[in-house]
Amino acid sequence: MPKAYWITTYRSISDEAKVAAYAELAGPALRAAGGTFLARGLPSQAFEAGLVERTTLIEFPSVDAALAAYASAAYQEALRALGDGAERDLRIIEAVA
Repeated sequence: MPKAYWITTYRSISDEAKVAAYAELAGPALRAAGGTFLARGLPSQAFEAGLVERTTLIEFPSVDAALAAYASAAYQEALRALGDGAERDLRIIEAVA
């Protein structure tokens, strides 16, 4: 079964305190669900139509594991803490085998 990657970009942040509260809850929730943080922060460089947006890349054992992490009670609690503190784009993609 191929691994999966959870990619989040932050299009805008309106409340840094809410983002910090989210991060404090989301990190442990996603690690407990099998996620491994591979990268986070601003891109070193963006090309073509790329935007310099805060980005997080997390590896999961499978798409099913990533989806279960998103649906988990612990992650949903983190989303409630984030509330309207940021506009994000979140994608889960399957790795090339």
